[in-house]
Amino acid sequence: MDPEEYRRAAYASVDYIVDYYKTITERQVVSDVEPGYLRQLLPTEMPQEPESWDDIHRDFDSHIVPGLTHWQSPNFLAFFPANTSFPSILGELYSAAFSAPAFNWICSPAVTELETIVLDWLAKQMGLPSEFLSDTEGGGVIQGSASEAIVTTMVAARDRYLRDAIASKYSTEEEKEVAIAAARGKLVAFASDQTHSSTQKAALIAGVKFIAIKTYPEDDYALTGAALTKAFKEAEDRGLLPFFLTASLGTTAICAIDKFIEIGEATKDYPHTWKHIDAAYSGAALICPEFQHYLAGVEYFDSFDMNMHKWLLVNFDASCLYVRKRKYLTDALSITPSYLRNAASDSGLVIDYRDWQIPLGRRFRSLKIWFVMRTYGAKGMQEHVRKTLGIGVHFAKLIQARPDVFSIATPPRFGLTVFQVVPLKPEETANDVTKKVVNRINNEKVIFLTASTVDGEECIRVVTGSPWATDKAMSEAFQYILTVSEEERQA
Repeated sequence: MDPEEYRRAAYASVDYIVDYYKTITERQVVSDVEPGYLRQLLPTEMPQEPESWDDIHRDFDSHIVPGLTHWQSPNFLAFFPANTSFPSILGELYSAAFSAPAFNWICSPAVTELETIVLDWLAKQMGLPSEFLSDTEGGGVIQGSASEAIVTTMVAARDRYLRDAIASKYSTEEEKEVAIAAARGKLVAFASDQTHSSTQKAALIAGVKFIAIKTYPEDDYALTGAALTKAFKEAEDRGLLPFFLTASLGTTAICAIDKFIEIGEATKDYPHTWKHIDAAYSGAALICPEFQHYLAGVEYFDSFDMNMHKWLLVNFDASCLYVRKRKYLTDALSITPSYLRNAASDSGLVIDYRDWQIPLGRRFRSLKIWFVMRTYGAKGMQEHVRKTLGIGVHFAKLIQARPDVFSIATPPRFGLTVFQVVPLKPEETANDVTKKVVNRINNEKVIFLTASTVDGEECIRVVTGSPWATDKAMSEAFQYILTVSEEERQA
């Protein structure tokens, strides 16, 4: 493909993307394809001769697009949103054009420096303490996902604990090695039973134990200081060493918010235990001042992460991890062979983000964040969050207005409504009829939603967040859910 062929193909692709978004509301949100459909449509081997872009794009349109789930559709009400926007797409285009692995500052100074700047902008807008800014001992780094951020911080936490809480008690290297080896098998990470599974997965990767702490409805399923104290004490009685904790600002199933101040007070006697806040979805709301009270207690924590690629108009991947002291990341993750040495890095005057993450290479992800921040401005991004929150409140009120058919499982929060279908027949339970409703709705593919289990109870989750969402679309979704629910209750 020569430059002029690229120009023609690119113009046509932009037209295609614009038309896609103009018709997004008309598209069935979930695909009709069956597992293995694509293998039947594509050759068993790669082409040996060049093919024209027209032929390639024709197959893209006829084979690939029919197998997509349309996450940007206002009828996509499942999981959490994974938004994008036109300026974000343009940022991705330029990032691909200037492709570079960007592991060191010298690879492309603008790639590193823009990342530092936009993450400082975001931290200030969210109201994070100054300790998380790059002109202090802390700073931010873009990770691929909130799960990746937890793996990264857990590795740093493990090394910090083994060095500061274990090895520091001994004088000789041999004694330190023996003590560290003995302690490794006793390390344990904690999170509540509502916390995303990424903490448990990170523990598997880091080779440490994991304990989930039970939460209760009377606490709105939040992790409390009392529950944490009890869990730590029980673990220590078993000879385990609490070294890591994930607290949540908005859990996946129900958007529960853990008690940060209580957790901070409860862990004062555990200075070597790393405390991380996972705000993957709900952290986006912090750009609005009226939600920043949820950060009370953040001063007790070592790290904080939120995903712009969920609710803040930046396409996947753009997970923003902040640490109070970056030295713990670089101490754990920095390896500098001769081929990575350069004068800028050796000077200590630049950031090399390869030392803040698991992989070596990294993409120019800050560009799309910069484009979005400048195109929308803080006011435009706040407007988006408030608008979609309002749509979520609108839907919750519709559910609450029909207590004969629906019961709210947990308080609606951050645009998420979690509810059950009330059974009509005495022989049926709410679990039975709710499960039937979820299965039928997702089989019919008019809208797409997900179920969750809260204290053993089957629930329906509906979440807004799409830039294309409207009160009208949510009213139509409610009416459809109501119709299906009434039919299934009577069936």
